[in-house]
Amino acid sequence: MEYSNLVSISGLSGLFEMVASKTDGAIVKSLEDQTTKFVSSRVHNFSHLESIEVYTVRDNINLVELFQTMLASKEALPSEKDPAAIVAYFKKVYADMDFDRVYPSDMKKMVKWFSILKANNIEIKLSEEPEEETEA
Repeated sequence: MEYSNLVSISGLSGLFEMVASKTDGAIVKSLEDQTTKFVSSRVHNFSHLESIEVYTVRDNINLVELFQTMLASKEALPSEKDPAAIVAYFKKVYADMDFDRVYPSDMKKMVKWFSILKANNIEIKLSEEPEEETEA
């Protein structure tokens, strides 16, 4: 399972692996309970984790960069049920985050997703773009 195949689905909790796509939706596998199901694109929106960015006080960063910082941090992950602890955690781990535009509910999702990725031993990295061959 690769990070590039992971999606978040609006209205559904957790992360999913994209198994197959269809014209009217996708077949996804939950990373939490390993169930596979069809999800309609008419009802839900799909967001690839690779395309998600986080607001910072400088340039926006990709979610991967934040996850890698969380992985390198010695701070213990806060409880998902304590919004104040989650905000305090991110102020220690990634102080450049724009706390006016990144809501505690978003931070809670990031902590939950990070926990799911660690539990499934998924390598957190962007897929590499194939290098274009130069013509002589």
